[in-house]
Amino acid sequence: MQVGIFTGYFPYSLEETARKIRALDFNTVQLDVSFKDMDLSTTGIDSQKAKTIRDTFRRYNLPVSCISGYTNLVHPDPDKRKANLEHLFQIIRYANELGSPYVISETGTYNAESDWVHDPKNKTDAGYAECRDIIGELVHFASSHGVTFCIETYVNNVIGSIEETLQLFADIDHPNLGLLMDPTNYFEEHNIGLMDLTINRIFDALADKIKIAHAKDVKLAASALGVALAEIDGDEAHALRGVGMIELPAPGLGSLNYDLYLKRLSKKHPNIPIVIEHLEEQDVPRAKRFLDERLAANGL
Repeated sequence: MQVGIFTGYFPYSLEETARKIRALDFNTVQLDVSFKDMDLSTTGIDSQKAKTIRDTFRRYNLPVSCISGYTNLVHPDPDKRKANLEHLFQIIRYANELGSPYVISETGTYNAESDWVHDPKNKTDAGYAECRDIIGELVHFASSHGVTFCIETYVNNVIGSIEETLQLFADIDHPNLGLLMDPTNYFEEHNIGLMDLTINRIFDALADKIKIAHAKDVKLAASALGVALAEIDGDEAHALRGVGMIELPAPGLGSLNYDLYLKRLSKKHPNIPIVIEHLEEQDVPRAKRFLDERLAANGL
């Protein structure tokens, strides 16, 4: 298994970001299409910039394993949703030139205030159908560009449970739809005390859908958090540290059974990239040591 890191935890120029990540002895990155010295807005992304990004990371021996396209696919504001999807389509369009055929997003929520908060419409037939159809369009577009669109499930989004994930893959039975595996995203207050049972259920159901894996942690909060965001120079997805009674800290700082997670992950995916997240830059060396130690302890 190759241990990676999101580039977005290093808020610098392209060259400095690659240099800092290589100095920490990573083998791969999940690419956040954002650097201090480049215009990478929706209209700013082009072929030349994409290839420059890809080639820079390759020069530092940091192949791009996947690309962040995170956005709220079902934002209730039509203009915001349109902008979200236009940007995601643009990332898919240039994905291979950026260095990877895998583009990842969460499925989103109908909550107007936060991408991480539940909305009752998320769990309705109409909400699911609308989200499914949007994902279907993304998969079709991705396929035409030689790209696999991967969803990252999250309990407060439209696609959050094992059952909802299975339904989506049954409805969109297409080789260009994949799954980003992060077991922490399936935990809520009612099942966090059933750690091993839940991890095993996740992998029993979904192991064959996985393309890329993430490494963060999960634990029960002492009291309700609201939406907990760290103060970092980065987007909200990287700043998120928990919602409600569930904390989502960096790997090694929670109660996730990492040994079981890694064993189940490696059974069908022995060479998969696993990408560290939910931390500040200064905590990256500790988190990497933790993950390296767990991989070594399990012979992975």
